[in-house]
Amino acid sequence: MQALAGKVAIVTGGAAGFGAGIVRAYVAEGARVLVADIDVAQGETIVRELGASAAFARCDVASLADVSALARTCVERFGAPDIVVNNAGTTHRNMPMLEVDEKTFDRLYAVNVKSIFNMSHAVVPLMRKRGGGAILNVGSTAGIRPRPGLTWYNGSKGAVNLLSKSMAVELAPDRIRVNAICPVMGETGLLEHFMGMPDTPENRARFVATIPLGRLSKPADVAAVAVFLASDAAQFLTGIEFPVDGGRTV
Repeated sequence: MQALAGKVAIVTGGAAGFGAGIVRAYVAEGARVLVADIDVAQGETIVRELGASAAFARCDVASLADVSALARTCVERFGAPDIVVNNAGTTHRNMPMLEVDEKTFDRLYAVNVKSIFNMSHAVVPLMRKRGGGAILNVGSTAGIRPRPGLTWYNGSKGAVNLLSKSMAVELAPDRIRVNAICPVMGETGLLEHFMGMPDTPENRARFVATIPLGRLSKPADVAAVAVFLASDAAQFLTGIEFPVDGGRTV
């Protein structure tokens, strides 16, 4: 039996990386998915791959107008969302904290943190009306056990992790579950930014050495947790920081 049969989901940042992994897993488990991303070419590519169970909408998650339009598109195309995955995120390059400029800082918090404010305004009323739902915020181990050189990024993900807990408590009476998925550094397009150096085998090995299970996270790792937490099997789980980290935060 498919874990998400009949469910409707919105996945932001769904065109690549962790988001694409989640989208593919959701469709495989029976969900219909609205893929949101600023990368139109990649977004349209993944929905062509997945067929009628997926649709694409361009969306800048830092814009309340864009996110509100995204929610309306979901309702028109598939119906009100049962599941929302706030996956879209960005980072600054690994560097001393005072070398990160204001423009980068502002964009970082707009994409990583304000996006959750925007999405909450757009979808919580829909979920309340339909009697519940599941919101998954992709936080990070950076918000639990931070690495040097990523201070402002770490802070943004600390906000995501804590917001998830606070949202979980406030929205529990509405039967809206909220959990944070916290991956360790992963095999995505942002890897070199996190490392602050070229992605060579030698440089990668330095970071892998800090992960007890001996490898970086992969989209499939995050997707498996995203399926579980959105499914009825997790119906009594809310407010969790769920590390997908190979033991990094132990």
